[in-house]
Amino acid sequence: MQTMPTIKIAFINQSTNPMPAYATEGSAGMDIRASLEAPITLQPMERRLIPTGLFAEIPEGFEIQIRPRSGLAVKQGITCLNTPGTIDSDYRGEIQVLLINLGQEPQTIQPGDRIAQMVPAMVTKAEIEEVLSIGQTNRGAGGFGHTGVQ
Repeated sequence: MQTMPTIKIAFINQSTNPMPAYATEGSAGMDIRASLEAPITLQPMERRLIPTGLFAEIPEGFEIQIRPRSGLAVKQGITCLNTPGTIDSDYRGEIQVLLINLGQEPQTIQPGDRIAQMVPAMVTKAEIEEVLSIGQTNRGAGGFGHTGVQ
């Protein structure tokens, strides 16, 4: 079995929930949980920032991406907006998750519910160079839907 590269991320957990953790050995994301004092109900099309009680010190050159949990999406119609959400290495505030209920029924989030997953990722910085022209391709300026062959 191949060993995956790892990084150390320091966390403060001010919630009563367990620390973020991988559900299985092959999981790419760690589950994170709602840090709520009482349940909240999301009405259809309602969005809300959900606190996690987590604060992270992410190493420079990395980010944490916040992604939806597929089970919440398929079973309850709840997903994350601004996906993947990026937590930068210089951010030190509480990690919060922007959830929306895309279903047709109100959905309740309980304290401690797994609401999202976080995936650490390397960041590549771009060096911007202003030019007067760029190279041409077969696709050219074709936008949405222009890459498929019928």
